Amino acid sequence: MNTPAPQLPVSLVTNPKLSSWVKIGSDGRVAISPGKVEIGQGIVTALAQIAADELDVDIGRIEMIRATTAASPNEGVTSGSLSIQQSGRALRHVCAEVRGIFLAAASDRLGVEASALTIADGTIAGPGNVSTSYWELADDVSLDRDATAESFAKSPEARRLAGHSVQRIDIPDKVFAHPRFIHDRPLQGVLHGRVLRPEISGAKLVTLDDAAARAVPGLVAITRDGSFAGVVSETEDGAEAALKALRKGALWSAGEALPDEDNLAAFLKSQPVETMVIDTRASASAAPAARTIRRQFTRPYIAHASIAPSCAMAQWDGDRVQVWTHSQGVCLLRADLALVLRMPPDHITVAHMEGAGCYGHNAADDVALDAVLLARAAGGRPVRVQWSRHDEMTHGPFGPAMAIEVEADLDAKGEIVGWRHAIWSNGHVARPGRASQPALLAGTQIENPFPRMISSNPPAANGGGADRNSIPLYDFPAWTIESHRLLTMPVRTSALRTLGGQGNVFAIESMLDEIAAARGEDPVQFRLRHLRDERARDVIRAVASRAKWKPEKKAGTGYGIAFARYKGTGAYCAAIAEIEGEDDIRVKKLTLAVDVGEAINPDGVTNQIEGGAIQATSWVLKERVRFDHTRITSTSWTDYPILTFSEVPAVDVEIIQRPEIAPVGAGEAAHGPVTAAIANAVFDCLSVRVCDLPITRDRIIAAMELAS
Repeated sequence: MNTPAPQLPVSLVTNPKLSSWVKIGSDGRVAISPGKVEIGQGIVTALAQIAADELDVDIGRIEMIRATTAASPNEGVTSGSLSIQQSGRALRHVCAEVRGIFLAAASDRLGVEASALTIADGTIAGPGNVSTSYWELADDVSLDRDATAESFAKSPEARRLAGHSVQRIDIPDKVFAHPRFIHDRPLQGVLHGRVLRPEISGAKLVTLDDAAARAVPGLVAITRDGSFAGVVSETEDGAEAALKALRKGALWSAGEALPDEDNLAAFLKSQPVETMVIDTRASASAAPAARTIRRQFTRPYIAHASIAPSCAMAQWDGDRVQVWTHSQGVCLLRADLALVLRMPPDHITVAHMEGAGCYGHNAADDVALDAVLLARAAGGRPVRVQWSRHDEMTHGPFGPAMAIEVEADLDAKGEIVGWRHAIWSNGHVARPGRASQPALLAGTQIENPFPRMISSNPPAANGGGADRNSIPLYDFPAWTIESHRLLTMPVRTSALRTLGGQGNVFAIESMLDEIAAARGEDPVQFRLRHLRDERARDVIRAVASRAKWKPEKKAGTGYGIAFARYKGTGAYCAAIAEIEGEDDIRVKKLTLAVDVGEAINPDGVTNQIEGGAIQATSWVLKERVRFDHTRITSTSWTDYPILTFSEVPAVDVEIIQRPEIAPVGAGEAAHGPVTAAIANAVFDCLSVRVCDLPITRDRIIAAMELAS
């Protein structure tokens, strides 16, 4: 049998230069420059652990460099829980190779076989007390060479840091209020910009009387390009005042009609669509169906609802521009900026700065273009643009609404013999840098506008979009999975954490729970009976044991379980929810078990699962973009409530550590299972199945009326 040739990790195939990842200085510092960015998920800490392990240096020597198009490897976008899989694997390979290069250089200098040398915190020592170090060799060793496929990382047993919790690198600044977010780090001499946008969806700017705005003290410039208009001021208050005055002088055209918010499923099913069969399975031996259960599940449009609105800075220098942004993909943003500006990409530098995490495509990229367009009128000074809460809730991309129909054919014994799963939804991705036209908001508003990009779905090989997690992991004998992508987009949609995974897991796991209940079978045992994957079975058994399933039933209390493997290829996660349902639904406790393979930083994995569980609880109980037929109406926290601190459930996480298995991300693993577990707990408590999110008092009453 031929042994397959070693392969480079995917991020190294397109970014092979070692020096673009690692720089070792004679001052004892190690600069690590990944192409993925920190958005609150703790990735810079986990990557620092990997680098320190492979290089045999103390983690305190590691300096994590923020991504920039000027120097960092292009790793696309930080999304899909892929940072450890992509950047982590690449960095582990690079650092292992760099370690080997320095050992070879030390061997030549010391006259000792490389195999006889050891490294401790960068000091390379051999027999007879001979020694040198990375720092002594740094000026003589060039890393301006391509990675090879021949280096081998350390075995899990030889790693000191991976698998252990270390203090996150980014937390001290945030706890002690040191400027770290882009919002808090204005450039010297910065001006402030604000953009005028319509209240009515899709309206065009017809006329603009700017006389009142020009009278506002501190005004530097008013700019207009088609329907894009904005102000630049010496102060932030001045920019707000000028924008308010400018708004009074604006006349807008009629806009586009929005769908009926209270009947989204009918809207989604009535639109022109592109239909794809995602997967089919046939069985010649399945028993005939005695009956069929049909259910429709829906989720609304969901906002990112980042606590801090989007912000960016830009500065022109002749025909070149520098942009500072909390975008999740600096290289992709640069590609779209180049399209809008009609200039070479190498005249644009985009540098990442941390901002409020959004975990998906929010307005961070849009505000970057706003800053670039306004900075043209600033005479070379930098311009900072920060969106308002109203802007963020009205004009940023939303997570798409979904309607999901599931049909389960049951035989005479109530066993599943057939399964059909159909999805209607807009596409889940309209990120920058992935098409021949830009996806940035202002690009659709300038004098020669680009068309609004209709969101699409990533291919199944990349985890899918609306169809993500729609293929059951259970061993049903036959199924058909279809996705219907809308070809219209009256409400702007793009990537939100988990893409379609949350909606599909909600539908699948709710249906399974209902079938188990109809059979009188314990839902844990029902799932275990239909799973062959032992890692899947392990997380279910682990969460059941940790939560002492099933606790004694008390009046007004319900318990629910759900499971998924994210994307069908990523982290395994099972969740048990405990809820109270006497008045409003209140989630008291969430217990989760997760398997991410090798957990590089277990505390970081726990943080991600906890955060995802809490965000999912907010989605399930509260979140829903509101609108009438002309405009978005949920423009504040009053209109778009999110979970408050007093409503946060206790979250208990168990990690099944598997150091022998390559790591995968945890950031999006909890949302689907937690969503379905809460819905199943509501059924356990109230004996009513709520199939429409969010699960509010009104939705429960409607479900009760339907059931009666």
